[in-house]
Amino acid sequence: MCGICGFTGNRLKNREDILTAMMNRIIHRGPDGAGKYIDDGMNMGHRRLSIIDLDNGRQPMTNEDGSLIITFNGEIYNYKEIKEDLVKCGHTFANKSDTEVLIHGYEEYGPKLLDRLRGMFTFVLWDKNKKKVFAARDMFGIKPFYYTVVDGELVYGSEIKSILEYPGVKREVNLNALEQYLSFQYSVLPETFFKGIYKLMPGHYMTFENGNMEIERYFDPMLTPSEKPVDHAKLVDEIDDAVKKSINYHMVSDVEVASLLSSGVDSSYVASNFHGAKTFTVGFDYEKYNEIPYAKELSKKIGIENYSKIISTEEYWHELPRIQYFMDEPLADPSAIALYFVDREASKQVKVVLSGEGADELFGGYNIYHEPMSLAGYQKLPKGLRKALAAGAEKIPGRVKGKNFLIRGSKTVEERFIGNANIFTVKQRNKVLKYKTAKSDPKYLTAPYYAKVKDLDDVAKMQYIDLNFWLIGDILLKADKMSMAHSLESRVPFLDRGVYEVAKDIPVNEKVTDTNTKVAFREAAHRYLTSAGAEKKKLGFPVPIRIWLKQDKYYNIVKEAFTSEAAKKFFNTDELVKLLDDHRAGKMDYSRHIWNVYMFLLWYKEYFVEGGCDVSIEDELAMEREKTA
Repeated sequence: MCGICGFTGNRLKNREDILTAMMNRIIHRGPDGAGKYIDDGMNMGHRRLSIIDLDNGRQPMTNEDGSLIITFNGEIYNYKEIKEDLVKCGHTFANKSDTEVLIHGYEEYGPKLLDRLRGMFTFVLWDKNKKKVFAARDMFGIKPFYYTVVDGELVYGSEIKSILEYPGVKREVNLNALEQYLSFQYSVLPETFFKGIYKLMPGHYMTFENGNMEIERYFDPMLTPSEKPVDHAKLVDEIDDAVKKSINYHMVSDVEVASLLSSGVDSSYVASNFHGAKTFTVGFDYEKYNEIPYAKELSKKIGIENYSKIISTEEYWHELPRIQYFMDEPLADPSAIALYFVDREASKQVKVVLSGEGADELFGGYNIYHEPMSLAGYQKLPKGLRKALAAGAEKIPGRVKGKNFLIRGSKTVEERFIGNANIFTVKQRNKVLKYKTAKSDPKYLTAPYYAKVKDLDDVAKMQYIDLNFWLIGDILLKADKMSMAHSLESRVPFLDRGVYEVAKDIPVNEKVTDTNTKVAFREAAHRYLTSAGAEKKKLGFPVPIRIWLKQDKYYNIVKEAFTSEAAKKFFNTDELVKLLDDHRAGKMDYSRHIWNVYMFLLWYKEYFVEGGCDVSIEDELAMEREKTA
């Protein structure tokens, strides 16, 4: 696991100094070492976190004749099998790293190499002879990759903060991104919150040659659920076999591997099968928000040590600005902060952890996936009648039982579901924002994806939306950024090519029923967990923000932000304060709306207000000295 950055061209006089500054900004991604490659057309930087082939895996790395140079962030778990095939094809290897497999694999297969890889990655290859850049991102988007073009030159990095060190990159807030963020709670557009800086999307590769950029999609997480009954017992066996094989792949390492553990079935399934010695858990000082007792019990049952930490309210709030700095773009998922703390605890003892991301999207685990079943009877009524009932329900003030059911039941899945989070409605956004863009409705973003799966059942449609939006923008973003903030590699065994091949064909009744989610998956987990553990309702990382925002101390902290000069640039601050006051008075639970705006304002302060940056280059250099001491 590492951090990469770089830029094309040779017009700048102080290229090495610029590259060094870009690399220093992401030392936290790789404090174990640094490497550079500079020629008349390319400048490549690498920060290394040593995991595989500790002595010989240094980057940038070249092929035998020096014509191909690579920097790589991630892990290729099946690199040994690919290497065997490449040796048969006549390739000679100089070391035991997975990085070198990518170089020779590209020589042999070109972009088709990507179809063979099991792993998480972004990598950049420079063809010195052709003056051509080839860059790729893994099929699910586990590892990030950002880029921009300045004066005709490509500038790229594992994190946006690295790109910001390049001369000529302007810091300008992307208002389109902010508007959609209020609904999705994460940065959803290919163009980031920094205008002109983009993400290379998952399952895509890029070429850059003679100033021309081309981007192609090589993988689409399309679901093809069987419409015919399947052998339930056989399916459970297939799931268990695929998960265990993937976990074994994800254990490939020359350093110790541990596992994160919450009270959920996903992390519990991984922890029960990874054959490691340590698990890590965090909780809060509220009984309903503390998963530590369960984690202790399971760890004892499987015979490994659990390390845990209670996160105090004070330290949670204290770390918020630093967390938004490491995130690069605002993210309003409160569980990201919990992940920051558990990763910090793990990093004190290990360099690699396994985590449970991806199982819900692939196997149908979110509680919202029940909705097509719960609405099925009501949606047999004429659409006109349902629309009329919804219009009446919307006029009823406050929280009334059945109100949301009538409103959502009047809509198709395409109209009501934009992903696992849907915070501000368009109407609410128009109230709080001082501006409105041309394409304001979130459905214009999801419509092309729904069009691809128009013939699938509603649950499969929802899964496909989450795989292309929620998983990328929220789940995997926080998994990468929060772990790498502590120089920790987080691996996700459920997001594996082999697991996907089993999951994509599962029929709806083996995923979701009236009473359960992840039906077949949970039965596979039953083989290792208690019934209570395998059947536990989805919680995520529960965080008590609803309670905190009613307390004077934290209410006042947020109110100060909501009435600040920064807030006045983007928002109608009276409307923000009204949300805060209505929440404290118990009129409505607006905690997620409030958190959404507050996280944006913290992020804005970190990147756009003088003196706001919480982590300096000097801090990064100090981290390197500490890690290498």
